[in-house]
Amino acid sequence: MTDFQATRAMFDLPDGVTYLDGNSLGPLPAAAPERMARAMRGEWGEMLITGWNKAGWMDQPARLGDRIGRLIGAPEGTTVLGDTLSIKVHQALAAALALRPERRVILSDSGNFPSDLYMAQGLVEQLGRGHELRVVAPEEVEAAIDEDVAVTMITEVDYRTGRRHDMPALIAKAHAAGALAIWDLAHSAGAVDVDVAAADTDFAVGCTYKFLNGGPGAPAFIHVAPRLIDEVQPALSGWLGHADPFAFEPGYRPGPAIARMRVGTPPVLAMAALETALDIWDGVDMTDLRAASLALGDRFIAGVEAACPELELATPREHAQRGSQVSFRHPQGYAVMQALIAQGVIGDFRAPDILRFGITPLYLSEGDIDRAVDVLAAILRDKSWDRPEFHARAAVT
Repeated sequence: MTDFQATRAMFDLPDGVTYLDGNSLGPLPAAAPERMARAMRGEWGEMLITGWNKAGWMDQPARLGDRIGRLIGAPEGTTVLGDTLSIKVHQALAAALALRPERRVILSDSGNFPSDLYMAQGLVEQLGRGHELRVVAPEEVEAAIDEDVAVTMITEVDYRTGRRHDMPALIAKAHAAGALAIWDLAHSAGAVDVDVAAADTDFAVGCTYKFLNGGPGAPAFIHVAPRLIDEVQPALSGWLGHADPFAFEPGYRPGPAIARMRVGTPPVLAMAALETALDIWDGVDMTDLRAASLALGDRFIAGVEAACPELELATPREHAQRGSQVSFRHPQGYAVMQALIAQGVIGDFRAPDILRFGITPLYLSEGDIDRAVDVLAAILRDKSWDRPEFHARAAVT
């Protein structure tokens, strides 16, 4: 049984703050500053360039990739870290299209994260071979999968509403139609009970700075199914994806298995911070996490609907259709959220009218949920959100 009081103590959370934005940026693991200092002084400072060998920097992407793989149901040796999520989306999509050269349709949905769609649009233009990015409503994805589709590219949990797709069902439909499936797990890894092997996922990608708490700009990961990895030809053939990076050959030879999905030099300091976050996960059972997340989410929905009737629930009530966030709509959602943040309840806003709240049992309790409901209700009751400073848009919402 997971001890969530113990995991809460492993984070450095500011006093007086109720943090409901782990779906956007996880909080600081308490052990991270010391680990970062050790990496900087004891490794970079003392070892200098020998740290690549002595401190194991070169092995970080694969070693930490396997630790993330355990959280998403991926077999050992099929997940690797490095670069950004957009880069990993590009890698997966280019590889999938190359494996289905006779097909031209990339199928996605309007709830997908825009950056994924941007990467697909750019790749279509770059290839110049008549590919089409076909975008349908989330609930229409299954019906839209046909024999024209080369690959489905879906984010499992909608970043705005928290709606969760049925990954196994959509993968089965894609495979039956001869298509491949890419899944973006940015709002799934560390949030819900994912099993990419059981679902027979072809490619999975995700970031580590949200529910995995790796820190701002922490590296992304990519998983490739073992049955495909030796067929995949990397579109981004970076030096660390080479079979022998330090041979410095003029021509590219892809590395073995998942190593070929590496691109650039590992972000050593960022991975040091991520390592401390993954230490916390060693004591977490994902079944316990999911049950606690749903219970806290139900409590938040019930509390807000009872106290804030002017808000409209945007997140599915059904557990199977919900990720680990709860979203509500309000015409002045941005100002309401700024007023909440000013009182120490931190969520975030997504256009045009979504207030998002991440439900993260690693460090949230029932008391935190109840405080958030009370503060939100008071802000709406008193209309204290309607002040000029709360309407002023910042660069990051």
